[in-house]
Amino acid sequence: MSDILVINPNSSVSVTRSMEQCLAPVRAATHHHIHCTELAKSPPGIETDAHVAAVIPNVLEAIKASTADAFVLACFSDPGLALARQQTDRPVLGIAESAYLSALGLGQRFGIVSLGQSSIDRHLRYLKSLKLDSRLAGDRSIDMTVVQLMAGSVVETVSRCARLLCDEDGADVIVLGCAGLGGYRQALQDNLGIPVVDPVQAGVALACTHLDLSYGNAAP
Repeated sequence: MSDILVINPNSSVSVTRSMEQCLAPVRAATHHHIHCTELAKSPPGIETDAHVAAVIPNVLEAIKASTADAFVLACFSDPGLALARQQTDRPVLGIAESAYLSALGLGQRFGIVSLGQSSIDRHLRYLKSLKLDSRLAGDRSIDMTVVQLMAGSVVETVSRCARLLCDEDGADVIVLGCAGLGGYRQALQDNLGIPVVDPVQAGVALACTHLDLSYGNAAP
């Protein structure tokens, strides 16, 4: 049995607990031990480019201090992913990259449910760097902070956003663009009738595969 450390790069305990609940089916399907943690030094939400830059040292510190066999960076901006892969020879997965890879195998064009415009801009830059922007149908915002998202149910808001991505943008797969959105995955999938990807599930499932097949470091 190997250990997978899922790092929530913000300091929100509620986001970590939400991730743990969403990972139940992944835990049931693997023999690996999956542990989730948040980073106390970080802000409660990662919503701007400045936030992303600020948490990277905390992410690298957490990886350096851990004996885990694989790591999953559970923020949809994949903060510090390239640097982390340079720092360790153990697999490091980003949930955004993992979610995009999952979406590519489930449909032709994916839509992203995001928290705000800053996130949308950041996602597009990342998709262009990965050369995946041609598969993007649309990226729409629910206009919320992480704190607001975790304060109560926003299922109707998320559902309206996802429906617009399908009906107006032509998405045939939905990607949830925040680690705290995974709790809405099943309801959305049932309502929309198309695949909905929780990035945390996608990242941890891919980490399990890397360990099962001894792929080693995920760096290109």
